[in-house]
Amino acid sequence: MNVLTNLFGSTLGKKFIMALTGAALFLFVVGHLAGNLQVFLGPEAINRYGHFLQSNLEILWPARIGLLVCVALHIWSAITLTQANREARPVGYLGDPEPKAASYASRTMMMSGLIVVAFIVYHLLHFTVQAKAVNFTGWDFHSLHETARDGTVRHDVFRMMIVGFSNPLVSLFYVVAMALLCLHLSHGVSAMFQSLGLKNKAWGPQLDCFARGLAVAIFAGYASIPVAILLGFGKEAVK
Repeated sequence: MNVLTNLFGSTLGKKFIMALTGAALFLFVVGHLAGNLQVFLGPEAINRYGHFLQSNLEILWPARIGLLVCVALHIWSAITLTQANREARPVGYLGDPEPKAASYASRTMMMSGLIVVAFIVYHLLHFTVQAKAVNFTGWDFHSLHETARDGTVRHDVFRMMIVGFSNPLVSLFYVVAMALLCLHLSHGVSAMFQSLGLKNKAWGPQLDCFARGLAVAIFAGYASIPVAILLGFGKEAVK
């Protein structure tokens, strides 16, 4: 009981929770990107991947619940730590409202995080719940199916992604959200190492560069999908 009290009641404990949940969410972001990039391998690969996830609910639902718990704890720890910092320093720096050592990414962590959460809600409605009202294409994604070589009828994820990103506004929103996510990651990954006690003066600059480079690579990967589709990739799927 004392361990939980210290973990959830102390500043150090909240930073530890934020780091661990951030690490779990970061791994999900990378894994989700690896799965989504299979769209470039064609319908067979991405539809097989989607069917595997939907066919293993004993894996899918615990993963979803775990991610929701991580998101909730990550947001809670971020908000409580921000409030604690403001209470500790109610009056800003005189003549200099922003510490010069703080990067733009670190100063906008709360803002970018909340916008990313809003995007996640939309993204879930768009491709997971498949709510027709939010895809802005007029298509019913639930009706998109294909028959695999072995006769299995499965959801046509490839066609859904092509149709879903064929709307320029949706794709633009997606790219902007990924840019904010990666801005968040560019500081968050480095801060995660620091909170876990893995960052020091010797490795600090290298870890900062690693975090920024990783964020750029993740953005390029996610943005490549809607951009490629807008440029004509997979257009035969919507005929």
